[in-house]
Amino acid sequence: MKKTLTAMGAFAAITLATTFPASAKDHDKGEAMQTGEALAAIVAHERRGDDKARDKYRNPVETLTFFGVKPTDTVVEYVPGGGWYSKILAPYVAEKGKYIGLTFAPDPLPFGDEAKERIRGFPAKFPNDVAGWTGMPAGTFSAYTADNVPEDVMGTADFVIIPRMMHNLMRWNLADSEIKVMRSMLKDGGTLGIVQHRAKDDAPFSFADGNKGYLHTAAVVNFMEAHGFELVKQSEINANPKDTADYPKGVWTLPPRYAEGDVDKAKYTAIGESDRMTLLFRKLP
Repeated sequence: MKKTLTAMGAFAAITLATTFPASAKDHDKGEAMQTGEALAAIVAHERRGDDKARDKYRNPVETLTFFGVKPTDTVVEYVPGGGWYSKILAPYVAEKGKYIGLTFAPDPLPFGDEAKERIRGFPAKFPNDVAGWTGMPAGTFSAYTADNVPEDVMGTADFVIIPRMMHNLMRWNLADSEIKVMRSMLKDGGTLGIVQHRAKDDAPFSFADGNKGYLHTAAVVNFMEAHGFELVKQSEINANPKDTADYPKGVWTLPPRYAEGDVDKAKYTAIGESDRMTLLFRKLP
C-alpha cells in the first residue's frame, strides 16, 4: 500500500485515506456515507483550483452520490473537455476501479478538419492531461474516440456520465450513434447518469431542440428508453428555479459564458448557472 500511495501522489492519497472500512460495506447507509466522505475529500483538494467556484452550481458530491458511483467502478466520462469531472472521478476510482475518457467519433461532427484532427488525438493526449491534473501516472487512465473503442473494453463499464452534453448530441445528430457506443461499453445492468440543461415543459420544440442548449426532460427520457435504458430515478440536486431558460442566445447567456458580454451581466450572475435535470438510467438486457 505504501508503494501505491507514493506512485499515485498526494491527490490520490486523500481518496485512499477515506477507503471504505469493512464494516461499512455491510450497510447501504454506511456505504453511502463513506462514498460521500471520499468524494468530499477529493472535491476539497487544492489541485482543483478554480474548478471549485462552480461546485455550488454543479454539486459534484451530491450528484455522484446520487448516481451511486463506487470507487470499485469502471467509470466512463463522456467528452471530458477541460477535466472538471475528471479531476474528481479519476482519483476516486484509481485504486480499485478504472477511469476512461470517451469523446466523439470525429468524422460525423460538423467541424473543420483541424478540429477533427485534434479529436483524433484525444486518446493519446488525454491520459497525460489527467496525469497533469491529478499527479497520478498517465498509464492509470484510458481514452478513446467513440469510433475506436477496443472490443475488449465493450461490456466492462459500470457507469457512464454525460454532463451537459446531450444538447450537442441532439443538435449535431450524433445522439443515436454515440449513445449506442456508450450502451455497448456498459455491462448489463450498468448505469448511465445525465446532467443536462433543462427546458421549461411548455417551451416550444424550436427552442428545446438543443440549439439553445436546453432540452425537455421528457425528450431525453424517451430517447434513452428507445435506446435500451430504463429511468431509475431523477433528482433536483442541480435545479435552479432562477433560470427562466428563455434567452435568445440560449444557455450560454448565463455564467460562465456570458454570451451577452457585459449587457445585464449582474442579472445573469445573480441567476447563476442553468437549471438542470439529473437523471439516472440503467441498461436493459
